[in-house]
Amino acid sequence: MDHKTLRQLLNDVASGALAPEQALERIAPDQLALGRRLACGLHLDLDRAPRTGQSEVVFGQGKSPEQLVLAVGGLLEAGQPALVTRLDSARGEYLAKHVPEGVYWPTAGLFTVGRPVDLSEPWPSAGQAMVIAAGASDLPVALEVLGCAMFFGLDCGLASDVGVAGLHRLLQRGESLAKARLHIVVAGMEGALPSVVAGLYGKPVIGVPTSVGYGTGLGGIAALLSMLNACAPGIAVVNIDNGYGAAAMAAKLLG
Repeated sequence: MDHKTLRQLLNDVASGALAPEQALERIAPDQLALGRRLACGLHLDLDRAPRTGQSEVVFGQGKSPEQLVLAVGGLLEAGQPALVTRLDSARGEYLAKHVPEGVYWPTAGLFTVGRPVDLSEPWPSAGQAMVIAAGASDLPVALEVLGCAMFFGLDCGLASDVGVAGLHRLLQRGESLAKARLHIVVAGMEGALPSVVAGLYGKPVIGVPTSVGYGTGLGGIAALLSMLNACAPGIAVVNIDNGYGAAAMAAKLLG
């Protein structure tokens, strides 16, 4: 039960429009749901949106299916949208079955409900924010960025498979990239693409290193270090594979 509903309930009791027993009947199911969430180790931050501008997002990795359903249910009961990140297929399909009003996006590992998100192909090719994926192998992280950005209400497009191994592919997307206000560049291997994009277009760049690459890529550390050491100015870098973090930052910058 959200604060507005609870306040109205208390006002109705105070004015005599509602008997205390009737109010208790309405509150009891919420209290039971709260008890179940606390018993599963969940304590939702339902005041995060007015405090920070972005509502709580559920990190799916490591949580049990029951915890995920309770977390999403708690957000929906409070009248808030729900976004769950880092879902494998088993947890994602379980959520989709038990919360049928939501949608599971398997490649991105996201579950969304209450906000318009559409990751079906073809993806939008232009927007105020452009997600730029170096290779098709980087798409899971790039789609996490795109889906989270849509959830946050950003006008966002995607340019995929335009890495430094064939820079002509990047230049072919020059018009939409030049019009965008912000670039989110997702790259593994040596992580060189953010430097190229920042040097060509001069827009703020959020670099997202991915764990894609061969052995000496060290699970994304090589790409992370390349982006941190970029010579082109105006690049900020989030953690390895952190598509959600990049989208959240983009939403704060453009919101």
